[in-house]
Amino acid sequence: MTEATITGPLVGLRVLELSTVLAGPYCSMVLADLGADVIKVEPPEGDPTRGYGPPWVGPAQPGGERIAAYYLSVNRNKRSLRLDLHAEAGIDVLRRLIGQSEVLIENFRPGGLDRLGLNDASLSVLNDQLVHLSITGYGPDGPDAAKPGFDFVAQAVGGLMSVTGFSGEMGGKPTKVGVAISDAVAGLLGAVGVLAALHAGVGQRIDISLLEATLATLINQAQNAFATGAQPTRRGNAHPNIVPYETFATADGEIAVAVATERQWPRLCAAMAMLELMSDPRFATNDVRVRNRDELRPLLAASFVSRASADWLAALDAAQVPCGPVNDVLAAFAQPQAVARGMRVDVDHPVLGPMPQIGVPFKFSVTPASIRSAPPMLGEHADEILAEAGYSEAEIGSLR
Repeated sequence: MTEATITGPLVGLRVLELSTVLAGPYCSMVLADLGADVIKVEPPEGDPTRGYGPPWVGPAQPGGERIAAYYLSVNRNKRSLRLDLHAEAGIDVLRRLIGQSEVLIENFRPGGLDRLGLNDASLSVLNDQLVHLSITGYGPDGPDAAKPGFDFVAQAVGGLMSVTGFSGEMGGKPTKVGVAISDAVAGLLGAVGVLAALHAGVGQRIDISLLEATLATLINQAQNAFATGAQPTRRGNAHPNIVPYETFATADGEIAVAVATERQWPRLCAAMAMLELMSDPRFATNDVRVRNRDELRPLLAASFVSRASADWLAALDAAQVPCGPVNDVLAAFAQPQAVARGMRVDVDHPVLGPMPQIGVPFKFSVTPASIRSAPPMLGEHADEILAEAGYSEAEIGSLR
């Protein structure tokens, strides 16, 4: 295979994105990183995240447009086209693009496309092989179908907030995850759904909701609740099913320690010079350690706080006990392993010049994913997209 043929696995795939904010744009960015040609169709005022600042990046543009860091986070490798979907000419352009695309991603409320004259039947007439991903807050049916979808609310109603944070005895309250995890998971599940539908080779609609994506993230917490009939409690950084598996304060900070197997338990005891814990029947297996966590944790905590984080990490690494520092965001990207894996890269922006982006998290040995272009300015690629769609220069001028 020559170098020229080594391309992203989705090269040749045309994705039409009618979504805004996070879940849909994150989904389409994943597909774009994999090589798909993503056309981001924006309303005349642009994706709302263009205004989600501060922080702003760079100076205001001559027309007053600011560039929000939020927008830059999920829109690379795309081309931007502004369309007024309240105008018949805008709908006509959209219909033509749908006919020329393999995938449509949108996050209208249920019935939103219908009001544009683009219900499932109409889409099938335009393109019977179209894979149509619809991302909503609660799904297209059920008593809450008409409600708008927002990540923060999805984390609350989906139960995730109830198991995040510290217990009531420690003064804690239900807490959201520090990133928009319901949106992100919905976007990832959407990408999986799109790829599965393309593999099936049949045009079809895929429904993804923030509520269902959030419920899907509950994993073992949900299964624990199903098994016991009891609501899981908030445990801060502790694990509901494994002990010790949490953060511990050291003399100068905090570290994360994850004893996930019975083989790792004696290694931890030896590394901490607490061999007596190995023979203590209260802590002999994970089963009893979970039951006796309130007795074990203070013993470990008293030892961990006696030495600096770097000392403990070195000792635990040497003993092959899973552990790590509690990094802040900038430190996480600066750590040598993240640098070695290319998880912070620069891309040339038409206005800002070189700018950092989160690297691509999956690596392919033959068809590598890549960051090829910066998040586009609003309507940046209108002329080339319309020309590719078959519009003449005069028609493009009229549409403008």
